[in-house]
Amino acid sequence: MLRTLGGTEVILLFAAAGMPADAVAELGLVDPGVEQARIAPVIVVELSTENNGPRRRIELLAGCSAMAEQVSQRNVASAEVLFETALGLVYCGEVFHIQGFVVERLGGVAYLYRVAAMA
Repeated sequence: MLRTLGGTEVILLFAAAGMPADAVAELGLVDPGVEQARIAPVIVVELSTENNGPRRRIELLAGCSAMAEQVSQRNVASAEVLFETALGLVYCGEVFHIQGFVVERLGGVAYLYRVAAMA
């Protein structure tokens, strides 16, 4: 279903772990950068916004199989940990802040992740 309806991709952003071993880095004067994690296939739904609210809101729907590769590559316990530790996500070249996420379960097994984000 996700491949048929969406087939798009998003990029999760994480704080980079490595820092240079010099005095400037220890003072916090060096930007460590970010690591990117590609998630595909996903469905992205544009949500309506109020005039005084955020510029753009989206809802991301990602299946368990789309998240499994990044969970194993980043060596974390679950996809929930990925969403909790992500700095944000990139969709169509725009950075979004993750507001929250919901895990849909069937028989106690996660099968769909709903992520709300705003720009």
